Amino acid sequence: MLEGLMQDDFPLTLQHPLERMRSCHPGAQVVTLTDSGIVRAGFGEVCERIDRLARALGSLGVEQGDRVATFAWNNQRHFELYMAVPCVGAVLHTLNIRLFAEQLTYIVNHAQDGVVFVDGSLIGILAPLAPTFESVCTYVVMGEGDLDALPNALGYEDLLARAGSDSEGPFQYPELDERQAAALCYTSGTTGNPKGVLYSHRSISLHSTAALMTDALGLSQHDRALVVVPMFHANAWGIPHGAALAGADLVLPDRFLQAEPLAKLIEAERPTIMGCVPTIFADLLRYADEHDVDISSLTNAACGGSAVPEKLMRDFEERHKVNVFQAWGMTETSPVASYSRPPETGAHDDAYWTLRAKQGKPLPWVAARLVEDDGAHTPWDGSSTGELEVRGPWVTSGYYNDESGEDRFDEGWLRTGDIASIDEHAFIQITDRAKDVIKSGGEWISSVELENELMAHPDVIEAAVIAKPDEKWAERPLCCVVMREGAAADAEGLVEHLRDRVAKWWLPDEFAFVSEVPKTSVGKFDKKILRKRLSEDALEGRVKVRA
Repeated sequence: MLEGLMQDDFPLTLQHPLERMRSCHPGAQVVTLTDSGIVRAGFGEVCERIDRLARALGSLGVEQGDRVATFAWNNQRHFELYMAVPCVGAVLHTLNIRLFAEQLTYIVNHAQDGVVFVDGSLIGILAPLAPTFESVCTYVVMGEGDLDALPNALGYEDLLARAGSDSEGPFQYPELDERQAAALCYTSGTTGNPKGVLYSHRSISLHSTAALMTDALGLSQHDRALVVVPMFHANAWGIPHGAALAGADLVLPDRFLQAEPLAKLIEAERPTIMGCVPTIFADLLRYADEHDVDISSLTNAACGGSAVPEKLMRDFEERHKVNVFQAWGMTETSPVASYSRPPETGAHDDAYWTLRAKQGKPLPWVAARLVEDDGAHTPWDGSSTGELEVRGPWVTSGYYNDESGEDRFDEGWLRTGDIASIDEHAFIQITDRAKDVIKSGGEWISSVELENELMAHPDVIEAAVIAKPDEKWAERPLCCVVMREGAAADAEGLVEHLRDRVAKWWLPDEFAFVSEVPKTSVGKFDKKILRKRLSEDALEGRVKVRA
């Protein structure tokens, strides 16, 4: 073999984006919304704080490989931890603040976190759990908060002040291997205990580079990125790391995730990119429709976490000149694995929107395939379906200290649990989660497609479809819907709305008109709660209808 003469030993670590922040883009901004208004800091200033934080981590006894946890909103201090912790060789473990107490205890103890950085506004949630954490020695409170509520607690700003200034030059970071662990994030644990996904410097670096591609998030130094997707969830879709690499401004909303403060933040700061889940986008659309607010700066908004209704994207574009593109991925894929950006042909006709409603093409370096129950590979013809499997340099090869998930891997491929088709142009269309598909009379009904068609009705705010037992057909769809106030449509009207949109045998014969569809810790519809209510005959507003 004739080897190339390239500097292949150049390490792909997060120290490189940090150095680019310092040397190439010191004027880029981190903007944080706080109780008292906007706080701004240039990348140059932020790098100095990251250096002091790196020194402070050493004073706390943090060594390479140690897990350092965060329990925080999207803000500048959290971003500083995103960079400092992995750059000293430790592992950033972002704790999901919305998990149940038992799950948080399990995760902290399973990861063996030694230090926890917590936002002052979240102390009330964390403090009662502190006695259950077996390995935590130190808590660091960020912002205003009661240090006495936690054992051995320190103040973040005091810690940085004691770390000294940068008068002797930047902190001397240790040499790292690109395959060293950099970050740890646990799945939301819909079945069994949450499972840890351990990202490497290499995987995050490559994923961040992909985020700069035009056919993906397209981050550049000309962008301002509003990060609404939680920084405690799957690296906030890689947006903070991508912004550091590209030199894009970061706009962070902290805990102000409601439609009104987000709309006002968008109007004031003019972000070009935004990442969040469909439920928040839907709330933002309703607010923008009802108020005089300009959100048109969002020329490249990324939406994911669950299927994005086509109507939601159309309404944003037609009424507010906002472009919402669909991304797909999982905690296990760092998370973005595909992006739906069809070729621009001028007019946005129905064919264009059909592609926009799909999960898109796999990103470069991500391979995808469809596998049937018998192991056969499904053809890419746009109609045949199978379980979607993926592999690539930012796709996990296993779970951290957990062998219970071995069945999720198939000869080096990650089994996603999604049922999908792929067309001849490589656009992925996820039709359902394997656990959510409705098996009726030996045929499959896609809950995702029914949900999207229901949410295309102007009176429907939210829709989640689950299977209900049926003596004749085994299972039939039960549509749980949230209606707009004063809505004129009823169950019969919704069936008529669906009649020309789905196969006749898909038409539901029962609805549940609910006040709200329950959400998971990451904002997805929580169908397991709906199924539990159904099994306990506690599901509100059930109405039968002739299909």
